[in-house]
Amino acid sequence: PKSVVYVNFGSITVMTPNQMVEFAWGLANSNQTFLWVIRPDLVAGDLAILPPEFVKETKNWGLLASWCPQENVLSHPATGGFLTHTGWNSTLESIYAGVPMICWPFFGEQQTNCWYCCTQWGIGMEIDNDAKKNEIETLVRELMGGERGKEMKKKVVDWKQKAENATTGSAYAILEKMINQVILTQKK
Repeated sequence: PKSVVYVNFGSITVMTPNQMVEFAWGLANSNQTFLWVIRPDLVAGDLAILPPEFVKETKNWGLLASWCPQENVLSHPATGGFLTHTGWNSTLESIYAGVPMICWPFFGEQQTNCWYCCTQWGIGMEIDNDAKKNEIETLVRELMGGERGKEMKKKVVDWKQKAENATTGSAYAILEKMINQVILTQKK
Protein backbone atom coordinates (compact mmCIF):
# COMPACT_ATOMS: atom_id res chain seq x y z
CA PRO A 1 0.00 0.00 0.00
CA LYS A 2 0.94 3.64 -0.60
CA SER A 3 3.75 2.62 -2.96
CA VAL A 4 2.71 4.26 -6.25
CA VAL A 5 3.52 7.80 -7.38
CA TYR A 6 0.69 9.27 -9.44
CA VAL A 7 1.90 11.85 -11.99
CA ASN A 8 -0.53 14.21 -13.67
CA PHE A 9 -0.04 17.83 -14.72
CA GLY A 10 -3.68 18.61 -15.43
CA SER A 11 -5.43 19.51 -18.66
CA ILE A 12 -3.68 22.80 -19.53
CA THR A 13 -0.07 22.62 -18.30
CA VAL A 14 2.54 22.19 -21.03
CA MET A 15 6.25 21.50 -20.88
CA THR A 16 9.22 21.48 -23.22
CA PRO A 17 10.50 18.24 -24.76
CA ASN A 18 13.59 18.54 -22.52
CA GLN A 19 11.46 18.92 -19.37
CA MET A 20 9.50 15.80 -20.31
CA VAL A 21 12.73 13.83 -20.67
CA GLU A 22 13.97 15.17 -17.31
CA PHE A 23 10.73 14.11 -15.60
CA ALA A 24 10.94 10.70 -17.28
CA TRP A 25 14.49 9.97 -16.15
CA GLY A 26 13.87 11.41 -12.70
CA LEU A 27 11.01 8.95 -12.27
CA ALA A 28 13.01 6.08 -13.76
CA ASN A 29 16.04 6.75 -11.57
CA SER A 30 13.88 6.88 -8.42
CA ASN A 31 13.00 3.19 -8.97
CA GLN A 32 9.54 4.01 -7.68
CA THR A 33 6.39 2.45 -9.12
CA PHE A 34 4.41 5.13 -10.96
CA LEU A 35 1.32 5.91 -13.01
CA TRP A 36 1.97 8.86 -15.34
CA VAL A 37 -0.85 10.52 -17.27
CA ILE A 38 0.60 12.02 -20.44
CA ARG A 39 -1.81 14.00 -22.59
CA PRO A 40 -0.96 14.04 -26.31
CA ASP A 41 -0.59 17.85 -26.09
CA LEU A 42 1.52 17.89 -22.90
CA VAL A 43 4.62 19.01 -24.80
CA ALA A 44 4.25 22.55 -26.18
CA GLY A 45 4.21 22.57 -29.98
CA ASP A 46 5.30 18.95 -30.27
CA LEU A 47 4.12 15.41 -29.68
CA ALA A 48 4.55 13.98 -26.18
CA ILE A 49 7.05 11.25 -27.01
CA LEU A 50 9.20 9.56 -24.39
CA PRO A 51 12.64 8.10 -25.07
CA PRO A 52 12.33 4.39 -26.00
CA GLU A 53 15.04 3.58 -23.43
CA PHE A 54 12.85 5.06 -20.68
CA VAL A 55 9.83 3.01 -21.76
CA LYS A 56 11.95 -0.16 -21.90
CA GLU A 57 13.57 0.46 -18.51
CA THR A 58 10.31 1.19 -16.67
CA LYS A 59 8.00 -1.29 -18.41
CA ASN A 60 7.72 -3.52 -15.32
CA TRP A 61 7.01 -0.78 -12.77
CA GLY A 62 5.76 2.23 -14.69
CA LEU A 63 2.36 2.67 -16.30
CA LEU A 64 1.66 5.37 -18.89
CA ALA A 65 -1.86 6.54 -19.74
CA SER A 66 -3.43 9.41 -21.67
CA TRP A 67 -6.23 9.84 -19.10
CA CYS A 68 -7.54 8.31 -15.89
CA PRO A 69 -10.23 9.05 -13.27
CA GLN A 70 -8.03 11.12 -10.95
CA GLU A 71 -10.21 10.96 -7.83
CA ASN A 72 -10.27 7.16 -8.06
CA VAL A 73 -6.49 6.97 -8.46
CA LEU A 74 -5.81 9.36 -5.58
CA SER A 75 -8.18 7.53 -3.25
CA HIS A 76 -6.77 4.09 -4.13
CA PRO A 77 -4.78 2.51 -1.26
CA ALA A 78 -1.77 1.94 -3.56
CA THR A 79 -1.29 5.67 -4.20
CA GLY A 80 1.31 7.16 -1.88
CA GLY A 81 2.31 10.40 -3.60
CA PHE A 82 1.15 12.83 -6.27
CA LEU A 83 3.44 14.72 -8.66
CA THR A 84 1.16 17.56 -9.71
CA HIS A 85 0.84 21.04 -11.18
CA THR A 86 -1.11 21.98 -8.01
CA GLY A 87 -4.22 23.17 -9.80
CA TRP A 88 -6.96 23.88 -7.26
CA ASN A 89 -9.04 20.78 -8.05
CA SER A 90 -5.99 18.50 -7.99
CA THR A 91 -4.85 20.03 -4.70
CA LEU A 92 -8.27 19.53 -3.08
CA GLU A 93 -8.58 15.98 -4.42
CA SER A 94 -5.12 15.12 -3.11
CA ILE A 95 -5.88 16.53 0.34
CA TYR A 96 -9.25 14.80 0.48
CA ALA A 97 -7.55 11.50 -0.45
CA GLY A 98 -4.78 12.05 2.11
CA VAL A 99 -1.97 11.98 -0.48
CA PRO A 100 1.08 14.29 -0.14
CA MET A 101 2.38 16.13 -3.19
CA ILE A 102 5.41 17.09 -5.19
CA CYS A 103 4.42 20.42 -6.70
CA TRP A 104 5.38 21.79 -10.10
CA PRO A 105 3.14 24.84 -10.62
CA PHE A 106 2.68 26.17 -14.15
CA PHE A 107 0.51 29.31 -14.03
CA GLY A 108 -2.43 31.08 -12.39
CA GLU A 109 -3.37 30.05 -8.87
CA GLN A 110 -1.01 27.08 -8.99
CA GLN A 111 1.91 29.03 -7.50
CA THR A 112 -0.27 30.10 -4.58
CA ASN A 113 -1.57 26.57 -4.05
CA CYS A 114 2.00 25.27 -4.17
CA TRP A 115 3.15 27.89 -1.66
CA TYR A 116 0.43 26.89 0.81
CA CYS A 117 1.05 23.15 0.34
CA CYS A 118 4.81 23.50 0.80
CA THR A 119 5.26 26.32 3.34
CA GLN A 120 2.04 26.60 5.32
CA TRP A 121 0.42 23.16 5.42
CA GLY A 122 3.52 20.95 5.18
CA ILE A 123 1.98 18.55 2.65
CA GLY A 124 4.06 19.32 -0.43
CA MET A 125 7.57 19.77 -1.81
CA GLU A 126 8.24 22.10 -4.74
CA ILE A 127 10.22 21.25 -7.86
CA ASP A 128 12.18 24.07 -9.45
CA ASN A 129 10.57 25.41 -12.64
CA ASP A 130 13.61 24.21 -14.61
CA ALA A 131 13.05 20.63 -13.45
CA LYS A 132 16.10 18.38 -13.56
CA LYS A 133 16.14 14.60 -13.31
CA ASN A 134 18.37 14.54 -10.21
CA GLU A 135 16.03 16.86 -8.30
CA ILE A 136 12.97 14.89 -9.41
CA GLU A 137 14.59 11.60 -8.37
CA THR A 138 15.57 13.03 -4.98
CA LEU A 139 12.11 14.46 -4.28
CA VAL A 140 10.30 11.27 -5.34
CA ARG A 141 12.55 9.18 -3.09
CA GLU A 142 12.05 11.60 -0.18
CA LEU A 143 8.28 11.74 -0.67
CA MET A 144 7.88 7.97 -0.80
CA GLY A 145 10.41 6.82 1.80
CA GLY A 146 12.20 9.69 3.49
CA GLU A 147 11.61 11.33 6.86
CA ARG A 148 10.18 14.47 5.31
CA GLY A 149 7.80 12.33 3.26
CA LYS A 150 6.63 10.50 6.38
CA GLU A 151 5.96 13.81 8.12
CA MET A 152 4.05 15.10 5.08
CA LYS A 153 1.92 11.94 5.06
CA LYS A 154 0.96 12.53 8.70
CA LYS A 155 0.08 16.16 8.01
CA VAL A 156 -1.99 15.43 4.91
CA VAL A 157 -4.00 12.84 6.87
CA ASP A 158 -4.74 15.59 9.42
CA TRP A 159 -5.88 17.88 6.58
CA LYS A 160 -7.98 15.03 5.16
CA GLN A 161 -9.74 14.71 8.52
CA LYS A 162 -10.35 18.47 8.61
CA ALA A 163 -11.85 18.30 5.12
CA GLU A 164 -14.14 15.44 6.12
CA ASN A 165 -15.21 17.27 9.27
CA ALA A 166 -15.96 20.41 7.27
CA THR A 167 -18.62 18.58 5.26
CA THR A 168 -20.60 17.80 8.39
CA GLY A 169 -19.70 20.77 10.58
CA SER A 170 -21.58 23.92 11.55
CA ALA A 171 -20.73 25.84 8.35
CA TYR A 172 -22.29 23.08 6.27
CA ALA A 173 -25.38 22.97 8.50
CA ILE A 174 -25.82 26.75 8.26
CA LEU A 175 -25.47 26.67 4.47
CA GLU A 176 -28.02 23.85 4.22
CA LYS A 177 -30.43 25.78 6.47
CA MET A 178 -30.04 28.91 4.32
CA ILE A 179 -30.69 26.95 1.12
CA ASN A 180 -33.83 25.43 2.63
CA GLN A 181 -35.11 28.79 3.91
CA VAL A 182 -34.24 31.06 1.00
CA ILE A 183 -34.20 28.96 -2.13
CA LEU A 184 -36.50 26.03 -1.50
CA THR A 185 -39.28 28.04 0.21
CA GLN A 186 -39.42 30.43 -2.77
CA LYS A 187 -40.27 27.56 -5.11
CA LYS A 188 -43.44 26.66 -3.20
